[in-house]
Amino acid sequence: MTGALDPAEAELILTELAGVFLQNAGKGAASAGIRSPDVEARYRALVDQIPAVIFMAYLDEGIGEAYVSPQIEKSLGFSQSEWLEDPIRWYKQIHPEDKQRWSVEAAQMFLSGEPLRSAYRVLARDRRVIWFHCEAKMIRREDGRPWFIHGVGFDITELKRVEQALQEERNVLSTILDTVGALVVVLDAAGRVVRLNRACEQTTGYSFAEMKGGQLWDLFMLPEQRDLFRSLLDTVRRESAVHDQEAYWITKIGDRRLISWSLVVLPGGPASDRFVIATGVDITDRKLLEQAVLEISSREQRRIGQDLHDGLGQHLTGIAFLSKVLEQKLGEKSLPETADAAKIVKLVNEAIHKTRELARGLLPVMSDSRGLMSALQHWASEVEDLFQARCCFECEDPVLVHNADTANHLYRIAQEAVHNAIKHGKASSNIRITLSAGDAGGRLSIRDDGGGIPEVSLRHDGMGLHIMRYRAGMIGGVLELKQGGDGTLVTCMFPTGSLGAID
Repeated sequence: MTGALDPAEAELILTELAGVFLQNAGKGAASAGIRSPDVEARYRALVDQIPAVIFMAYLDEGIGEAYVSPQIEKSLGFSQSEWLEDPIRWYKQIHPEDKQRWSVEAAQMFLSGEPLRSAYRVLARDRRVIWFHCEAKMIRREDGRPWFIHGVGFDITELKRVEQALQEERNVLSTILDTVGALVVVLDAAGRVVRLNRACEQTTGYSFAEMKGGQLWDLFMLPEQRDLFRSLLDTVRRESAVHDQEAYWITKIGDRRLISWSLVVLPGGPASDRFVIATGVDITDRKLLEQAVLEISSREQRRIGQDLHDGLGQHLTGIAFLSKVLEQKLGEKSLPETADAAKIVKLVNEAIHKTRELARGLLPVMSDSRGLMSALQHWASEVEDLFQARCCFECEDPVLVHNADTANHLYRIAQEAVHNAIKHGKASSNIRITLSAGDAGGRLSIRDDGGGIPEVSLRHDGMGLHIMRYRAGMIGGVLELKQGGDGTLVTCMFPTGSLGAID
C-alpha cells in the first residue's frame, strides 16, 4: 500500500467489514472442522490468565465466535458478554480525539495485511480515560481471504502518566535552561555537543543544528586552547570533580568572547561514558572593565612612583645638600649647633632612602623592555638580604617585555610566589626565579625546595593564589602550581604578543 487512507475511505472500509460480520451472525461454526475445540479451550484458558486484554474475531463467523479476555472488565468495566454483544463497541469507546487515527490505521491493516501497532485512549464505563497499547494482526486463509483478527491490548495508563510527568519536568528544565543567562552545554564521552541552551546560540551566533555533534573545542576555541580544554575534560571525568577554566570563544562573525567555564561530570555509569555539563559565563565585558580599572590603577601607581622619585626625591636631595653645607659652615665656626645640623642631614638622607623605597614599591619595573629582568634580579637580591634565603634569578637569553602592564603583572606573580615559598613552604636554602621565551610563548617559573603550600590553603585557594591566577589571566596567561617532595613549582605561561625581539 503506497498512500495513507483519508478518514472517509477508512470509515467506509470499516463499515463494510462490520456489515459482513453482522451478516454472518448466527451461522455457527461454519469452519468448525478447521479448529480443534480442545486446542481452542486450552488457548482460552491460557490467555485468560495474561494481564492484558486479548481479543480475537473471525471475519467469516458470528458474534459467538468472537473472543475477548476477562481483563476487559477489570480495565474498562464492561463484561465479556457486554463487549461481544456489540461488535463496534470498541470503536464507540475510543476517545473522540483518537477515533479518526484508529479508523485510518485499522483500515490500512485490513487492506495491506501489515500488523497494527499503536496506542489509543479508550473511555471506560465510568468515563475514565484508559491508555492502551494495541498490537493486532489479520490472519488470512491459504487462498488469501481474511480469516480472523488476533490482538492484545496492554494498559499503559500509568506509563503515560509517568511520561507526561517527565515531559512536564523536561519542559520546565528546558524553560529554565533557555531563560538563564549562563551558557549550558551537554557533552558526550567524546566531547561532542549533545545539547545546549539558547544563551549559547545567542552568544556564538550559531544554531543548535549547526553545533550538534561537533566537538566543543573544534567549534569555537582558539587553536592554542584546544589541547588544554581537552585535557581538562579528561581530568573532570577521571576525578569526578568540578573544574574551572577560562577560554575564548570565536563567534560566527569572528568576535572573541571570554567564557569562564565550570565543568562537572554527571554521575552514574563508567567514567569514560559519562556526560559532562559545561556551564559558562561570558565575562568579556567584565574582564575589559577590570582591565581598564587595573590599567588606571597601575598608571596612577606609576605616576605616584615617578613623582616620588623625580619630585619629592629630588626635593629632599636638595634639602640634604643645603643641610650638609650648613653643617660644614657651622663646623668651621666651631658652633655647638653643628651637631644639630648633622642630625638634620642624617634624617633627610633617611627620608630620601624611604622615598626611593616607596617609589620602587609603586614602580618596581622600569619603563623599558629590559625592566622586568632588572626588577626580578633586584628582587632576588632583596630576598637574600631580608629573609636570609638563597634566591637567584636566571635568564639565559634576554626576554624583552615592551608592555609595562605585562611586565608589572609578571613581577607581582614572582613576588607573591616567593612570599608563599618563604611563608608557607619554609624555604630557606634555595629559591630560583627563571624567565624564558620561545615560539610557544613566555614562561616565568619560581621553584623552591621548601615543604610546599599546606593542603588546606590549596583547597580554599587563598588570596595569594587567587591574585596570581587573576594576574596571569589579565595578560592572557595560565598559572600552574605543582607540589612534590622537593618543594613547589609555580609557573606562569603567557603569550608572546607582548614580547619584543631579542637582542
